[in-house]
Amino acid sequence: MRVPYSWLGEMIELPSDPAELVAEFIRTGTEVESVDTVGESFDHVVTAQVLSKEPHPDSDHMWVTKVDVGRFNVGEDGEPEPLQIVCGAQNFNEGDHIVTAMIGAELPGGIKIKKSKLRGVLSCGMNCSARELGLSGDHSGIMILPPDAPVGVPFAQYQGTSETVLDCEITPNRPDCLSMVGIAREVGAIYDRDYHVEYPQIKEEKGTPTADELTVAFDGEGMCDRYVARIVRNVKVGPSPDWMVQRLTALGIRPHNNIVDITNYVMMLTGQPLHAFDLSTFAARDGKRSVVVRAAQEGETFTTLDGVERTLSAGMTLITDGERPVALAGVMGGMDSEIEDDTVDVMVESACFDAGRTSHTSRDLSLISDASIRFERQVDETGCVDVANITCALIEELAGGEVAPGYVDLYPAPKQQPELTLRLSRVHAICGADIEADFVERALTRLGCTVSRVDDDTFHVVTPSFRPDLPREIDLIEEILRLWGMDRVEATIPAARNHIGGLTREQHLTRKIGQILRACGLNETTTFGFAAADDLKKIGMSEEGRGCPVVLMDPLIADQTEMRRSLIPGLLRSVAYNEAHGTANVQLYEIGRLFHGRENASKPKERMSLAGVLSGAMDDVTWLQKYRPLRFFDGKGVVEELLAQLRIEKVRFRPAEGEGYAFLQPGRGAEVLSGGTVLGWVGEIHPDAREAMDIDLPVVAFELNFDALLSGARGQEAYHEFSSFPSVEHDLAIVVDEGVTCEDLERRITSAGGKLLSGVRLFDVYRDPVRVGEGKKSMAFALTYRSDDHTLTSEEVERAHSKLVTKVCKATGGEVRS
Repeated sequence: MRVPYSWLGEMIELPSDPAELVAEFIRTGTEVESVDTVGESFDHVVTAQVLSKEPHPDSDHMWVTKVDVGRFNVGEDGEPEPLQIVCGAQNFNEGDHIVTAMIGAELPGGIKIKKSKLRGVLSCGMNCSARELGLSGDHSGIMILPPDAPVGVPFAQYQGTSETVLDCEITPNRPDCLSMVGIAREVGAIYDRDYHVEYPQIKEEKGTPTADELTVAFDGEGMCDRYVARIVRNVKVGPSPDWMVQRLTALGIRPHNNIVDITNYVMMLTGQPLHAFDLSTFAARDGKRSVVVRAAQEGETFTTLDGVERTLSAGMTLITDGERPVALAGVMGGMDSEIEDDTVDVMVESACFDAGRTSHTSRDLSLISDASIRFERQVDETGCVDVANITCALIEELAGGEVAPGYVDLYPAPKQQPELTLRLSRVHAICGADIEADFVERALTRLGCTVSRVDDDTFHVVTPSFRPDLPREIDLIEEILRLWGMDRVEATIPAARNHIGGLTREQHLTRKIGQILRACGLNETTTFGFAAADDLKKIGMSEEGRGCPVVLMDPLIADQTEMRRSLIPGLLRSVAYNEAHGTANVQLYEIGRLFHGRENASKPKERMSLAGVLSGAMDDVTWLQKYRPLRFFDGKGVVEELLAQLRIEKVRFRPAEGEGYAFLQPGRGAEVLSGGTVLGWVGEIHPDAREAMDIDLPVVAFELNFDALLSGARGQEAYHEFSSFPSVEHDLAIVVDEGVTCEDLERRITSAGGKLLSGVRLFDVYRDPVRVGEGKKSMAFALTYRSDDHTLTSEEVERAHSKLVTKVCKATGGEVRS
């Protein structure tokens, strides 16, 4: 919600420095994303004077002008030179003072000014109309300034109409703050001040009553809580006045015409979305026109105001003239009923559509509008008539319309606001502070509640209809504390009896895992728990063993419609984001929850997962340190270090093969096991998967079952007494097939070595088709023999070594390299 500071200041007294209000908003729970100045967008826009005006050689309606822009008159050679601009307007003459957008300017609506050729003639800017500057809806010609206007002055400086705008992030539970009146009410509650808003009033009603010309009906239940319609005749469609255009522009709304602008203005003022229909587009039957609210038929098509034909589903709501759809209820109007320049009679709609249906419609069609945002958060149905009257009064004032007497109001089930009991003792107990009774009464009254004190401890409170988020006593207490100030609550130690504080084993191990991974150079991150439907498919990750997807009914982001089933896609997005912004060295880990759907189960299965990604290099390049990209063994080393620190036993690795690991580089991936339990995997991401995620550099990743890690972790290492007897070193070079892994050889050597073998270390791999053989490799190990109770003799070592070599060669089909 964009809040123009000067407009808000007309409703309530504000601090002179907007930063003070921003601080109060943040303190009371309303985040302010930015403080903008409207008018700064007029960069490269200056006052100018027309020096010459010549007909375009290849056009009968365009002009080639020479424009003086003062000190900005600089040609390509650096010498003063007027700008040549091709202009299609007809309302100016030589000598007129105008507004010119030079090359590099960006006007409201995203219009960027560049050097261009119009029918073969070079144009170095644009002579602007008031509409192009966002100052008026008038686009009949360029903006003519007074004859004494200076030349070459930045337009924002000349206009002097810069506006400070607060860009507030309104939480979904506060639909009342999606309006200027709601923001003013909130400011009044924060500062304990009165606010005042003067609403326009209808001066005269004339002609046929609305009820004699229009009927409203609901074809079905649960679509619309209330529908109010009024008719205004003989309107004159044209540009809106400057003050309205400036306010709408500050709010981020592009002006259209006076009728449409009025509905947008009233919506931003009151929070009630409205729609204006061209009444002549509604078919007349038996002397009356009809409005019927009905459900769309499955597969029915409808063309919205943006010119897109949309296919509807049965859960969506339509506004019709009894037969033909004219609007998508609560979301957007239709092309066939919009306000045109020749519109004469207007029907004003002020309604309250079902929040759930509106939300589904908006998201299913990927069509988010200012109206849908408000309807899906719940609009105050009690204000429909008043808002319709305000709209008609403005149309009467600004478009010369004649307001028809009365209105049609279909309101089948008016709601009564409940009366809540608020206990002061409960306020003190929940808040942990002795908040005064007078403050409680004042704060709730400022928020729009009706408060009556029963006794010293009890209040009766009727909450306002525009606050659907206050149905319980605890909600009132939250509002009281929010305004009083949570920072004023003194910190205390929670009271407890017979309770010993401390972390659980899971919490201890979670922290330890984080410490280990950070020591390995990784940084902790948190990614979204939501995922796109094609996340796994996009990188070639199999869905086998991950259950069915958990689909969100109301996704917050249009392309994130499921709960995640792997942490890897989110981490890869982080790598891609960093890489795109110039950070090549990325090492991240995340501990997060995965969600696996189950058929015929009310809840999905959830489990914790640990994943990490390593891309680029671990260190920056220096004169002494060359660039060394991270590869498979770097990721494997991180996993090995983690498992060793957790003291998980019988750890081994085996090649990650098959369709289940298609997202990994062949030959550069491994499953991680502890005994017979698969803990997870580690490997280099396949180039195709990296390309799908827009990642250029190699990425090593791992994903481990967090619950399995916690289950296998041991708190203490078993003590082994150090041997005081010397060791004996032996080297063993064994030639095996390429398919035999180091993991397999080490395991077989360890098994065959018995109690005397205390260490195995690979120190060389050698390949040579002549000396070793085609498809063969020589792997050399350093073997350490030691006894715990005596010094080994050469005979003992030779006997044990010979036995080891025989067993290993027989098991692997290898031979000792001579």
